[in-house]
Amino acid sequence: MAYTPAEVRALTPVRETVEKLALLPERRDVFLCHAWDDRAGAAKELHDLLESRGVSVWFSEKDVALGTPLLREIDKGLAKSRVGIVLVTPALLRRLQGESIADKELSVLLARDQLVPIVHGTTYEALREVSPLLGSRTGLSTAENPMADVAAKLAELVAL
Repeated sequence: MAYTPAEVRALTPVRETVEKLALLPERRDVFLCHAWDDRAGAAKELHDLLESRGVSVWFSEKDVALGTPLLREIDKGLAKSRVGIVLVTPALLRRLQGESIADKELSVLLARDQLVPIVHGTTYEALREVSPLLGSRTGLSTAENPMADVAAKLAELVAL
């Protein structure tokens, strides 16, 4: 898998954090933050590609049981995940302009050095207009790499 120099610079600190957190019990490799509208589309695709590569993914659609408090389950998922992935799509950009659960997840993930934005169906320029903090983080883009290659890079990032 070939990485650009920018990807290497952006992902190296995340990899170092992953290695430190690997020693803690009951960890998920990845917390997948996404817009509700993407749950059956791009988010599900990324989830399935990661899991097919042996990555354990916290994904609300499978990890929150009916009748359980959603925000508390998300909080637990964030606490037990080594890396946060934010799937940035047009739907997420719309959600971030108002109050949403994804906005709350993003606030937690931005506070840690464990965040990788995945830009899909939009651009970093559009992201920076809505969230300059998230837009300042270098990540991966499906405009440059197909989703399968993005998943492969993420799987390599969290592999120990």
